[in-house]
Amino acid sequence: MKKIGIISDTHGIFDTALKGFLADVDEIWHAGDIGSAALSDEIAAFKPLRAVYGNIDDAQTRRIWPETACFACEEITVLMTHIGGYPGRYEPSFLRRIESCRPGIVITGHSHILKVMYDRRHGALHINPGAAGKYGFHKVRTAIRLEVDGSAIGSLEVGEWKK
Repeated sequence: MKKIGIISDTHGIFDTALKGFLADVDEIWHAGDIGSAALSDEIAAFKPLRAVYGNIDDAQTRRIWPETACFACEEITVLMTHIGGYPGRYEPSFLRRIESCRPGIVITGHSHILKVMYDRRHGALHINPGAAGKYGFHKVRTAIRLEVDGSAIGSLEVGEWKK
């Protein structure tokens, strides 16, 4: 079993609130708009990190992290990108990746809107953790924790903080 923390749109912020919420996770998955390579290094020093770059990330961050990542966690395939859309409205290029990767979990960021929904068409749990940073139009900062145990996903929790 692995405990996972999922964040996006930190825009350079990884503060005490986020560290407290993510203290007990085994890994952190970041769905882009990290803010800098230095911040991704800080997060990776805190917990093992899987990440993708977002549209605000600079060239250095883009050299470190891919645009899209397909990886395994326990017995589940995970597909993560920053700008990917959501079920029924996936970006065309990301939809092709979903069809080739066949994930059980799809993670996107960018919208700053927390959304967890089941994608019946692709048989995947779609997660957008919202925005964990302080910059943007969102009013509440959010992040997600969950557990992956073999092929099961459970114990999903949402963290919320004022901006």
